[in-house]
Amino acid sequence: MYKHILVPVVFDETHDTQASFLAARALADKDAKFTVIHVVEAIPAYFTAEIPDDVLKNTHDGIAKSLTQSAKGLPGAVPTLVSGHAGRTLVDYANDNDVDCIVMASHRPGFSDIFLGSTAARVVRHAKCAVHVIR
Repeated sequence: MYKHILVPVVFDETHDTQASFLAARALADKDAKFTVIHVVEAIPAYFTAEIPDDVLKNTHDGIAKSLTQSAKGLPGAVPTLVSGHAGRTLVDYANDNDVDCIVMASHRPGFSDIFLGSTAARVVRHAKCAVHVIR
């Protein structure tokens, strides 16, 4: 079983967070550590220059609050909010933090994604640890 499980969450209807949490619990070692992570995609500077600072801050705070609330669904989970490209950032975080398993939901893909969503596909291809994809 796994000692440190990373569970990425996305706040939309197409990703089943609870299914990811159930799978993470089932795969966890007795004293496993859980990290529930959300990646905020970077917004280009030319676009953010037109958005008032308080709007950006309120949006960030709202996401952080949603993440903290979501993490309560997995006992002892640490909520972590990071910025960057989702697939690359998840792989880097896992490598840098001794994660031995990633449990992530995948949306129903379109033809361009073939069998997995683009983020899940990138994580599966590049992660050095085990990856379990929930559909």
